[in-house]
Amino acid sequence: MTIPNAITTFRIVLIPVFIAVFYLPYAWAPALAAFVFWFAAITDWFDGYLARKLNQQSSLGAFIDPLADKLMVISALLIILAKHSENNWLLLSSIIIISREIFISSLREWMSSMGKSEDVAVSFFGKAKTVAQMFALLFLIYEHDIFGLPTYTFGVGLLVWSAILTLVSMAVYIKSAWLTLRTSN
Repeated sequence: MTIPNAITTFRIVLIPVFIAVFYLPYAWAPALAAFVFWFAAITDWFDGYLARKLNQQSSLGAFIDPLADKLMVISALLIILAKHSENNWLLLSSIIIISREIFISSLREWMSSMGKSEDVAVSFFGKAKTVAQMFALLFLIYEHDIFGLPTYTFGVGLLVWSAILTLVSMAVYIKSAWLTLRTSN
């Protein structure tokens, strides 16, 4: 087990911790849940950096790193939706984000089986989507106003923006894979 893979595995272990903290009946629980989510997001960057720096990139890491990200994001979306089921913007944005993740994961797997994984490498829009999504989820998890600023409202707006970027990045990936999709048997 490499250091980056251990960090990624730790991120997966943080998911039930994050969920449990989110549901604690204490005033400080949203702040701690936001911290756990933020910490997991930071470790995502850190494990990738270490994998490159220490030359410890691995097939296992290539598999579990995006899996850990998707599990954490989907878990956060689902518990936020459970708490705010009346918000149709959250629901629509979450459906778009989760559907895109499933679609792009399948597309990447298929393109890899065709020997064309480089055609669906992470794009600028994919990175922008991730940044917007992480900040949106942090605001939605914390949800309390900060210096009078309505973080929940801001989080919903960022999540809608993230869903738009999600659709744009999906279009970029489809365009990159289109020739292979069109010409395969």
